[in-house]
Amino acid sequence: MEIQTTEKHYINRSGWLRASVLGANDGILSTASLIIGVAAASSTREPILLAGVAGLVAGALSMAAGEYVSVSSQTDIEKSDLAREKQELIDTPEQELTELTEIYKARGLTQETALEVAKQLTAHDALGAHARDELGITEMTEAKPLQAALSSGISFTVGGFLPVLVAFIAPLNIMEYIQYVFAILFLAVLGAISAKTGGAKPLSAILRVTFWGTLAMGLTAVIGALFNTNLA
Repeated sequence: MEIQTTEKHYINRSGWLRASVLGANDGILSTASLIIGVAAASSTREPILLAGVAGLVAGALSMAAGEYVSVSSQTDIEKSDLAREKQELIDTPEQELTELTEIYKARGLTQETALEVAKQLTAHDALGAHARDELGITEMTEAKPLQAALSSGISFTVGGFLPVLVAFIAPLNIMEYIQYVFAILFLAVLGAISAKTGGAKPLSAILRVTFWGTLAMGLTAVIGALFNTNLA
């Protein structure tokens, strides 16, 4: 039975939001950093655009594949734990009932109430009760590999396209500076959007992404300048 509530929660967005923010942030930051590094060692636009597009394509595929493999590993662990728990409910039901009772006691219920709650939940859905209260697995927070992969790959592509667009139109003599300014702007907007989507305060998210973005792009520019190689 579906429970109706007027309260607004954001935990159900955690899976795809995490992957989307990570993908977009990496798309903006890695592509902009790559372009800045190449621009610091190039006097023509072609190598810069080539590096940006190559980084965009490779990064999007890598992010999607990485998210799928990573979250799939989490799914495998969840399935393994659930299978083990299911077998334990068959082999040692009394011990599992005691475990559930102790969990509810630790949360503040009396022995009698905890035991009664454990009995009723076991009768209703024993595996669901143990999955939720012993293993911490719920429908809202369970791993979804395909969703994470698509969210990450698409958001990386969108994020990475922005620095490439800037590289296409920005003057060559100030390419690094224009890239930095726009990348910080894009990151700030991303931080604000992700904070609002997740119900958090935007200022801390904006400061966090802009600080680390500045550090990453600054170090990349220094490395590109140190090589002092003309890529024209």
